[in-house]
This record gives sequence, structure tokens and C-alpha cells, in this order.
Amino acid sequence: QVHLTESGGGSVPAGGSLQLSCTVSGADDERHCLGWFRQIQGSKREGVATLNHADGKTNYPPSVQGRFSISRDKAKGILYLQMNGLKPEDTAMYYCAVRDQFSCFYWNVGVGAGADFNYWGQGTQVSVSS
Repeated sequence: QVHLTESGGGSVPAGGSLQLSCTVSGADDERHCLGWFRQIQGSKREGVATLNHADGKTNYPPSVQGRFSISRDKAKGILYLQMNGLKPEDTAMYYCAVRDQFSCFYWNVGVGAGADFNYWGQGTQVSVSS
């Protein structure tokens, strides 16, 4: 069983930075995909970053490309999302997630992504003021 716990959310002014952390346990399958997603209530979920466990390859949608960076500390079992140049439209609940048994696919980022991820954290709120 995979367990995920996010932390690091908060409120920042536009242009600021935040780093989200996600403690991942139980993801022992050699092929799995780790991701960060966000959602505003009433809107579709958006995949903002994925990291393929097997080779470390990352992927981002155009909305965050160049501003967000996903990384991991394998030894500590922590997944990170570094967010720079934050904009008011980045305000959302952010979730980390894992899909086991399969590598990441290109469709795992962008609006509507995440339906095939089977483990989710509880979420952490990010608020960006203008």
C-alpha cells in the first residue's frame, strides 16, 4: 500500500516561490509514475508535473513549464515540487499522486490528467495574491 503526505503549501505574493514536499512510502514497484496535480473546486484537475521512477524523466504542461520543477530524494522517500514565479492563477489545492505498475505517459500532465493515478495525498493549499 502506498501512502502519500504533502506539506509546504501556504500564501505568497505573485512572483514568489514555494516548495511542496510529499513523503512517499510503499511505492516499491520498479515501474511507477509520481506526479503533482492541482485543482480548484469546480474545475478540472490539472497535472502540473510528473517524474518517471525508472529513469527520472520529467514532464510539465506549458502552463508551468520553466517555473515549476519536480524532483525527488530517493533515500528519504520525498517528492518535491519547486514553484517559482508564482501567479494568482496558480492558486489551487495541490496533490501528489502515484500510479503503480506503469511508467509516466505524456497525457499525465495538463488539464484533465490524473484519472489513472491510484494513490493520492490529502492535498495542500497554495494561494497566490496579486
